[in-house]
Amino acid sequence: MQTSAKVNNLRISPRKLRLVVDVVRGLRAEEALQRLRFLNKAASQPVIKLIRSGVANAEHNFELAKDNLYVKEIRVDAAATLKRWLPRAHGRATPIRKRGSHLSLILGEIKDSGVKTGKKPAAEAPVKLTELDKKPAEAIKPEQITSARQDVFDTEAKDTSAEAVKEIQDTRREGRRGQARIEGGRKGFASRIFRRKSG
Repeated sequence: MQTSAKVNNLRISPRKLRLVVDVVRGLRAEEALQRLRFLNKAASQPVIKLIRSGVANAEHNFELAKDNLYVKEIRVDAAATLKRWLPRAHGRATPIRKRGSHLSLILGEIKDSGVKTGKKPAAEAPVKLTELDKKPAEAIKPEQITSARQDVFDTEAKDTSAEAVKEIQDTRREGRRGQARIEGGRKGFASRIFRRKSG
Protein backbone atom coordinates (compact mmCIF):
# COMPACT_ATOMS: atom_id res chain seq x y z
CA MET A 1 0.00 0.00 0.00
CA GLN A 2 1.28 3.47 -0.80
CA THR A 3 0.13 6.93 0.24
CA SER A 4 0.82 10.30 -1.29
CA ALA A 5 1.11 13.96 -0.36
CA LYS A 6 1.91 17.01 -2.44
CA VAL A 7 2.68 20.72 -2.26
CA ASN A 8 1.87 22.94 -5.22
CA ASN A 9 3.26 26.37 -6.14
CA LEU A 10 6.04 26.41 -3.58
CA ARG A 11 8.04 29.62 -3.90
CA ILE A 12 11.48 27.95 -3.93
CA SER A 13 13.33 27.17 -7.12
CA PRO A 14 13.39 23.50 -8.20
CA ARG A 15 17.18 23.51 -8.34
CA LYS A 16 17.45 24.36 -4.62
CA LEU A 17 14.76 21.84 -3.66
CA ARG A 18 16.39 19.01 -5.59
CA LEU A 19 19.54 19.33 -3.48
CA VAL A 20 17.44 18.53 -0.38
CA VAL A 21 15.17 15.94 -1.97
CA ASP A 22 18.09 13.83 -3.21
CA VAL A 23 19.23 13.35 0.40
CA VAL A 24 16.04 11.59 1.56
CA ARG A 25 15.04 9.52 -1.48
CA GLY A 26 14.70 5.82 -0.53
CA LEU A 27 15.12 6.34 3.25
CA ARG A 28 12.74 5.31 6.02
CA ALA A 29 10.33 8.13 6.94
CA GLU A 30 11.77 8.57 10.47
CA GLU A 31 15.37 8.59 9.25
CA ALA A 32 14.52 11.06 6.48
CA LEU A 33 13.02 13.47 9.03
CA GLN A 34 16.11 13.19 11.27
CA ARG A 35 18.47 13.95 8.40
CA LEU A 36 16.43 16.92 7.25
CA ARG A 37 16.39 18.43 10.75
CA PHE A 38 20.17 18.79 10.69
CA LEU A 39 20.46 19.83 7.05
CA ASN A 40 21.55 23.46 6.79
CA LYS A 41 19.23 24.40 3.90
CA ALA A 42 16.14 26.62 3.92
CA ALA A 43 14.45 24.25 1.45
CA SER A 44 14.48 21.45 4.06
CA GLN A 45 11.51 22.94 5.99
CA PRO A 46 8.85 22.39 3.28
CA VAL A 47 10.19 18.86 2.67
CA ILE A 48 9.91 18.07 6.42
CA LYS A 49 6.30 19.29 6.40
CA LEU A 50 5.53 17.22 3.31
CA ILE A 51 6.92 14.00 4.80
CA ARG A 52 4.99 14.59 8.05
CA SER A 53 1.83 15.16 6.02
CA GLY A 54 2.39 11.91 4.09
CA VAL A 55 2.93 9.96 7.33
CA ALA A 56 -0.24 11.51 8.83
CA ASN A 57 -2.21 10.52 5.70
CA ALA A 58 -0.96 6.93 6.01
CA GLU A 59 -1.84 6.71 9.71
CA HIS A 60 -5.23 8.39 9.51
CA ASN A 61 -6.62 7.22 6.17
CA PHE A 62 -5.15 3.71 5.92
CA GLU A 63 -4.16 2.95 9.55
CA LEU A 64 -0.59 2.06 8.54
CA ALA A 65 2.29 1.85 11.02
CA LYS A 66 4.62 4.86 11.06
CA ASP A 67 7.75 2.67 11.43
CA ASN A 68 6.88 0.65 8.33
CA LEU A 69 6.98 3.60 5.87
CA TYR A 70 9.76 4.70 3.54
CA VAL A 71 10.15 7.39 0.87
CA LYS A 72 9.33 5.43 -2.27
CA GLU A 73 9.23 8.40 -4.64
CA ILE A 74 9.81 12.11 -4.18
CA ARG A 75 9.72 14.43 -7.17
CA VAL A 76 10.26 18.15 -7.82
CA ASP A 77 8.63 19.75 -10.88
CA ALA A 78 8.80 23.33 -12.11
CA ALA A 79 5.77 25.51 -11.38
CA ALA A 80 4.87 28.96 -12.71
CA THR A 81 7.73 31.46 -12.98
CA LEU A 82 7.10 35.01 -11.81
CA LYS A 83 8.81 37.57 -14.04
CA ARG A 84 10.12 40.78 -12.51
CA TRP A 85 12.46 43.50 -13.80
CA LEU A 86 15.73 44.83 -12.42
CA PRO A 87 16.77 48.33 -13.52
CA ARG A 88 20.28 48.54 -14.98
CA ALA A 89 22.55 51.22 -16.39
CA HIS A 90 21.68 53.40 -19.41
CA GLY A 91 17.90 52.95 -18.93
CA ARG A 92 17.94 49.22 -19.52
CA ALA A 93 16.20 46.51 -17.51
CA THR A 94 17.04 42.86 -17.08
CA PRO A 95 14.49 40.16 -16.25
CA ILE A 96 14.39 38.39 -12.88
CA ARG A 97 12.82 34.93 -12.92
CA LYS A 98 11.35 33.92 -9.56
CA ARG A 99 10.89 30.21 -10.02
CA GLY A 100 8.35 28.03 -8.25
CA SER A 101 8.07 24.29 -7.63
CA HIS A 102 5.57 21.47 -7.30
CA LEU A 103 6.68 18.86 -4.77
CA SER A 104 5.10 15.39 -4.70
CA LEU A 105 5.79 12.45 -2.39
CA ILE A 106 4.80 8.78 -2.39
CA LEU A 107 5.38 6.72 0.76
CA GLY A 108 5.51 2.94 0.47
CA GLU A 109 5.47 0.11 3.02
CA ILE A 110 8.64 -1.82 3.86
CA LYS A 111 6.64 -4.95 4.81
CA ASP A 112 3.30 -5.26 3.07
CA SER A 113 0.49 -5.10 5.62
CA GLY A 114 -2.19 -6.31 3.21
CA VAL A 115 -4.31 -3.16 3.47
CA LYS A 116 -5.80 -2.36 0.06
CA THR A 117 -8.34 0.39 0.72
CA GLY A 118 -8.65 3.19 3.22
CA LYS A 119 -11.29 3.43 5.91
CA LYS A 120 -14.46 5.17 4.77
CA PRO A 121 -16.63 7.26 7.10
CA ALA A 122 -20.09 5.84 7.68
CA ALA A 123 -22.53 7.81 5.55
CA GLU A 124 -26.17 8.21 6.49
CA ALA A 125 -28.77 6.71 4.18
CA PRO A 126 -30.16 9.34 1.79
CA VAL A 127 -33.78 10.40 2.25
CA LYS A 128 -35.84 10.50 -0.94
CA LEU A 129 -38.08 13.50 -1.54
CA THR A 130 -40.97 11.27 -2.59
CA GLU A 131 -40.96 9.65 0.86
CA LEU A 132 -41.19 13.05 2.51
CA ASP A 133 -44.25 13.94 0.41
CA LYS A 134 -46.05 10.70 1.33
CA LYS A 135 -45.98 11.45 5.07
CA PRO A 136 -49.43 12.70 6.16
CA ALA A 137 -49.51 16.30 7.27
CA GLU A 138 -50.97 16.97 10.70
CA ALA A 139 -54.64 17.81 10.44
CA ILE A 140 -55.41 21.36 11.56
CA LYS A 141 -58.65 21.74 13.44
CA PRO A 142 -61.01 24.57 12.38
CA GLU A 143 -61.05 25.88 15.97
CA GLN A 144 -57.30 26.53 15.76
CA ILE A 145 -57.74 28.54 12.55
CA THR A 146 -60.46 30.76 14.03
CA SER A 147 -58.45 31.36 17.21
CA ALA A 148 -55.39 32.30 15.14
CA ARG A 149 -57.47 34.74 13.05
CA GLN A 150 -58.90 36.29 16.20
CA ASP A 151 -55.35 36.84 17.56
CA VAL A 152 -54.33 38.62 14.35
CA PHE A 153 -57.35 40.95 14.45
CA ASP A 154 -56.73 41.77 18.12
CA THR A 155 -53.10 42.77 17.47
CA GLU A 156 -54.12 44.99 14.51
CA ALA A 157 -56.68 46.81 16.64
CA LYS A 158 -54.09 47.43 19.35
CA ASP A 159 -51.60 48.84 16.81
CA THR A 160 -54.08 51.36 15.35
CA SER A 161 -55.07 52.65 18.77
CA ALA A 162 -51.41 53.10 19.70
CA GLU A 163 -50.80 55.11 16.51
CA ALA A 164 -53.70 57.44 17.26
CA VAL A 165 -52.28 58.25 20.70
CA LYS A 166 -48.80 59.11 19.40
CA GLU A 167 -48.32 62.53 17.92
CA ILE A 168 -45.49 62.92 15.42
CA GLN A 169 -43.27 65.85 16.23
CA ASP A 170 -40.79 67.04 13.65
CA THR A 171 -37.78 68.57 15.37
CA ARG A 172 -36.62 70.14 12.11
CA ARG A 173 -39.52 72.63 12.23
CA GLU A 174 -38.21 74.00 15.49
CA GLY A 175 -35.81 76.91 15.45
CA ARG A 176 -35.81 80.20 13.60
CA ARG A 177 -38.60 80.28 10.97
CA GLY A 178 -38.64 76.47 10.67
CA GLN A 179 -36.68 76.34 7.42
CA ALA A 180 -36.67 72.52 7.00
CA ARG A 181 -39.18 71.04 4.57
CA ILE A 182 -41.06 67.88 5.56
CA GLU A 183 -40.67 64.99 3.13
CA GLY A 184 -43.88 64.21 1.30
CA GLY A 185 -45.52 67.49 2.39
CA ARG A 186 -47.30 69.84 -0.06
CA LYS A 187 -45.47 72.84 -1.46
CA GLY A 188 -46.89 76.24 -0.82
CA PHE A 189 -48.81 78.27 -3.43
CA ALA A 190 -46.31 81.14 -3.50
CA SER A 191 -43.31 78.91 -4.23
CA ARG A 192 -45.09 77.45 -7.26
CA ILE A 193 -45.97 80.80 -8.84
CA PHE A 194 -43.06 83.04 -7.87
CA ARG A 195 -39.97 81.07 -8.85
CA ARG A 196 -36.61 82.18 -7.56
CA LYS A 197 -34.88 81.67 -10.94
CA SER A 198 -37.56 82.48 -13.46
CA GLY A 199 -35.52 84.11 -16.21
